[in-house]
Amino acid sequence: MTATVRIIDCTLRDGEQAPGVAFTRAEKLAIARALDAAGVPELECGVAAMGEAERQDIRALLELELRARLTGWSRARMTDVDATAACGLNAIHIAFPLSTIQLECIGKNTAWAMRELHTVVQYARQHFDFVSVGAQDASRTSPLILREFVAAASALGVHRIRIADTVGIWNPMQTAEAISVLSEASAPAVIEFHGHNDLGMAVANSIAALQAGATAISGTFTGLGERAGNAALEQVVMAARHSLGVECGIESSAIPGICELVSRAAQRPIPPAQPIIGEAVFQHESGIHCHALLKDRRSFEPFSASELGRQAAAPVIGRHSGTESVRQHLAQMGIDVPRMVVECMMPRIRLQSVRNKGAVTAQQLMEIHAVISQELGLNRQIGKTGTAG
Repeated sequence: MTATVRIIDCTLRDGEQAPGVAFTRAEKLAIARALDAAGVPELECGVAAMGEAERQDIRALLELELRARLTGWSRARMTDVDATAACGLNAIHIAFPLSTIQLECIGKNTAWAMRELHTVVQYARQHFDFVSVGAQDASRTSPLILREFVAAASALGVHRIRIADTVGIWNPMQTAEAISVLSEASAPAVIEFHGHNDLGMAVANSIAALQAGATAISGTFTGLGERAGNAALEQVVMAARHSLGVECGIESSAIPGICELVSRAAQRPIPPAQPIIGEAVFQHESGIHCHALLKDRRSFEPFSASELGRQAAAPVIGRHSGTESVRQHLAQMGIDVPRMVVECMMPRIRLQSVRNKGAVTAQQLMEIHAVISQELGLNRQIGKTGTAG
């Protein structure tokens, strides 16, 4: 795959900031290895200023000698830069609060932010091969100030500028408009978009940002993060491929394993209908859908389950199932059933589904078949490969 989008994974930093989530060192190392093996080119690996335990974790990650770049996250403080450098990292991301709301919370103003940008970036460039800066709360920052920040950062020689929708309030049109303007002001630095999911638009905003000129997207696998989380990278990767026709350089068959690893470490189960990785996303029950799927899976699936290393799911038997789905399901159990028998079974199948508040089990399906066969006088013994009728 030729990647045209750079993915920056923040699972080990922004993901772990989700309330109640704390990764052990072993979990961090396992996640990092999995991300690296899948081709993720950059990992935001921690906040050195948190303390010695965090710095030891970062050093342990460096000892893995991954192909991926490891980047440390820093506030706009010299002491944070020093702590990051002391870990042995050669890449740093420095976040600058930029909105009036965020600046007032720390007793600062825009003039301070612009002064610190010059001071801290010049200092960081003496210690790191790669320097990224972030416009924190960009979506609530004056467009003029945001453009001034981006232009100044580029002039200082930073390699990448993160535009952060910190509280997830932008919509895709607003994102695209902002990124389009800022991309023109950022050269030669590249623009990265970092979206939060408070209004459920982080992935859509990430895709809009790519369309508008951003060449890097940061987020987390499973969307793990503060409040409603970050842009879910598994969704970004697959949406970029199937909605934009561009590649992120990630081995998609590795995505389910990565997400399961993150889910276990965070102790946050993956919902069944979670896009891309939920266990139900390739399952079907509707008779109309299943009839078409038996002929061509593309009829009601946007891409093949095999792209994720998954198997196509068998139809779920429930209230909305059609006769062909039931016949196919019974055939897989070794029972060949005439359509007339299946049609007689359907009312009981639907009633059983309502009672179950879910799918009809294989055992229940066999029991319904046996009852209907008896009622219809079909007394022939049904073997594993036998027939009824």
